[in-house]
Formats: sequence, C-alpha cells, structure tokens
Amino acid sequence: MHIDNFINDKISQLMYFLDALLRSAIHHTEVESFIWDCFEEWAQLNVTDDMPGSTRERVFWHLIHEIKLGSIANLDDDISLKTEIETCLDYLKGSGNYPIHCVGWRPVEGFNP
Repeated sequence: MHIDNFINDKISQLMYFLDALLRSAIHHTEVESFIWDCFEEWAQLNVTDDMPGSTRERVFWHLIHEIKLGSIANLDDDISLKTEIETCLDYLKGSGNYPIHCVGWRPVEGFNP
C-alpha cells in the first residue's frame, strides 16, 4: 500500500472513531485498538522518512501520539486532551485552522508497536 493511501484511509477511520468517542457512542478501548492496528500496519510499510507528507498527515500523527500519551479512558475529565482532539478533528474535516501547537512525526523503520 502506498503511504498516501494508508494515511488517507486512516484519517477517515480516525475521524469516525474519535467523533463516536466524543459522542460517547463507543468505548475508548475501540479507539485504542484502532491505534494499535494503525501502528502494526504502518510498521509493515517499512517507512524510513519521519517527515509527514502533508499537514493532514502531521495532524493525524499528532492525534495518534496525543491519544496514546493522554488519558483517553477519562476523556471527559481531561479537558485539554478533549479540546486537542476537537481542534485537530475540525482541521481534518476542513472546518478549522491548522493547530499551531501540532507536532506530528511519523514512526520510522525500526519502530515496533
């Protein structure tokens, strides 16, 4: 699979999962499973360049890393993480500005989820 195809597919899926999570329509473990699946599939691509190919990809990786580092299980109590997710989702949907605080780098070859 080409990197751009992977990223575009996963951005759509991530938006779906996070929208559902924010509406409390799914449990946080479904998002966590999705993220681990993304990491496993990404590792199979053997990517060696850590620079994202677009701002959308940068926001995608930023969200992935923030969710893994944050307390997604207690999202209602973590206003900072919830706001971060909402801001990034708005950008990915085309209805918001690029999050100025966004730092999204690709995991590179040798990364082992």
